[in-house]
Amino acid sequence: MKHKHLTVAGAMLAVAVIGPPAALAGDTGERVGGTVEESARTGGHAIRDGVLTFGRTVRDFFRGGPDAARETWRENAERTKQNARDGAANVRGEANR
Repeated sequence: MKHKHLTVAGAMLAVAVIGPPAALAGDTGERVGGTVEESARTGGHAIRDGVLTFGRTVRDFFRGGPDAARETWRENAERTKQNARDGAANVRGEANR
């Protein structure tokens, strides 16, 4: 009978010790999922911005020449950088929540 009580006590102790990390895994999983989602969104926006920058630059090259294309490139590059900074902040926010 003594052995049975020790086994039950050991099992209860194991559940008590293992329980909190299992509960935390759900929160960590959500945080990781949110971080991955924000990272993918940021990457997608970077691809979109790159394609738009290229297209606008080519358009302005044919409409206004090399100087117009250079100006368009610079304006769009700054917009792309700002979007990347905002995306990075969102990723950090998800990772730290």
